[in-house]
Amino acid sequence: MEQHFRMFAAYNRWANERLYAAAADLENDEYRRDMRAFFSSLHGTLNHLLVTDRIWLYRFTGEGEAPKALDAILFHMLEDLKAARVKEDARIIDWVNRLDNAAISGRFTYTTVSDMRTISQRLAPALAHLFNHQTHHRGQAHAILTALGKSAPSFDLIQFQRTEEGRPFS
Repeated sequence: MEQHFRMFAAYNRWANERLYAAAADLENDEYRRDMRAFFSSLHGTLNHLLVTDRIWLYRFTGEGEAPKALDAILFHMLEDLKAARVKEDARIIDWVNRLDNAAISGRFTYTTVSDMRTISQRLAPALAHLFNHQTHHRGQAHAILTALGKSAPSFDLIQFQRTEEGRPFS
């Protein structure tokens, strides 16, 4: 189980690096254009992913920032958002790499953002959600890039596993 989540943490960073490289190739108006996605633009989508990762890492660890709104815009400039993303991905990897099977099988308690309920659940399914959520919104980002007529990178897990970084997991 440890290796499974370590793979997803490494994959998450790899996929985010590819996504941010594609975003950097956009003109500012393309990057911010309302594409009728759930968080409007690529800018809104990338901010949402950072928001939710910070919320979940705070829930898991009790440390770091926990934004109060799922649609918060944490950074207005792509360069600043990318720097924060790099730090958050490193934080995720570091934390996941320190988990053992006992911790992964354990429970944790947190308060929801949307309706302030207290939830207690096992860590493993919540951690799976963290990575699945990233994949879901990267898919939306891929669709935004495609709709803009841009080349969108592949985020296939198997492609990651064939890279130098992903080979230990394949």
